[in-house]
Amino acid sequence: GIADVSFKIDRGELFVVMGLSGSGKSTLVRCLNRLINPTSGHVYIDDEDVAHVTEGRMREIRRTKVAMVFQKFGLLPHKTVVENVAYGLKIRGLSKTERRKKAIATLEVVGLKEWANYLPSSLSGGMQQRVGLARALATDAEILLMDEAFSALDPLIRREMQDELLRLQKEFHKTILFISHDIQEALKLGDRVAVMKDGYIVQIGTPEELISKPADDYIRDFLRDVNPAKVLKTGSIARDSVYLILGKDTATGAIASMSEQNLRQIYVLDRDGKPAGIVNRQTLAAAVETGNPDIGEIMETDFPKIPASSTLEEIFHLYREEMPVAVINNEGKFKGALSPGEVLSCIGKLNN
Repeated sequence: GIADVSFKIDRGELFVVMGLSGSGKSTLVRCLNRLINPTSGHVYIDDEDVAHVTEGRMREIRRTKVAMVFQKFGLLPHKTVVENVAYGLKIRGLSKTERRKKAIATLEVVGLKEWANYLPSSLSGGMQQRVGLARALATDAEILLMDEAFSALDPLIRREMQDELLRLQKEFHKTILFISHDIQEALKLGDRVAVMKDGYIVQIGTPEELISKPADDYIRDFLRDVNPAKVLKTGSIARDSVYLILGKDTATGAIASMSEQNLRQIYVLDRDGKPAGIVNRQTLAAAVETGNPDIGEIMETDFPKIPASSTLEEIFHLYREEMPVAVINNEGKFKGALSPGEVLSCIGKLNN
């Protein structure tokens, strides 16, 4: 069972519920679509409490709003791949032509269009799981409940399916509740992760919050073998850094700012706030002495930069000598900087 479980999932969020066998995670997901009726409490989808609607209304919600993807794929063995994908559409009353067209289009999205007329037994485990995912997507349900959907797959295929799910999520922006017993999977997939134990939620947080601020020893034990560099995002630890504005700041003023901050290098941004170059104090001083203080002419335009959503592990190869990496947001604007020493110091503290 589950007890005192309370959380909210944002629209478009991939929310992972993670725990060992017997923790209550599968009971929880079945309460959300009333495969198990909760004995107390409320389950709201938008503003509707589905824990207390009629059975008829609940069936309508399952047909239109909530789709489920099972661990063992849940495919009908006597029906073709395209018929399996179209099954939810058949229940909703779509014509044969309409549902086949929609099913084929969805199979194309998951890369299985050419397998449409095969039986599930002709497909590998990973391909069968893609069919299960396609069936859920075909219904245009706003919410996907995925109960250990990849647990039965071999490790390599499981990683491929995790990557596929992240790719599809970028395209479709579904609201997904994903059940897992694998902490590595939870941290890879989840925008946020809820860790359960004995029917209770021990901690809810982003992967970075779990890594950097574990609630108790139970969470710490779960994370013992996790490499922080694979989880922590550059945007979460990038330091605010002074910068120059191209065409506005002068070399003389830049030297003064760098002396105050004890900086050897400083980024130069364009008028839109995007990093255009980097320049060191020595170069600036030489430019002032020679009477050529135009920052745009002396800055180095070949410098490392990386999105704030990248992990620390992804930036190791970008470091050369002591040049910091520029961290940028989704619009390409400057968010901060990270030096090699800062990254190693952060990882060292977490490992200790």
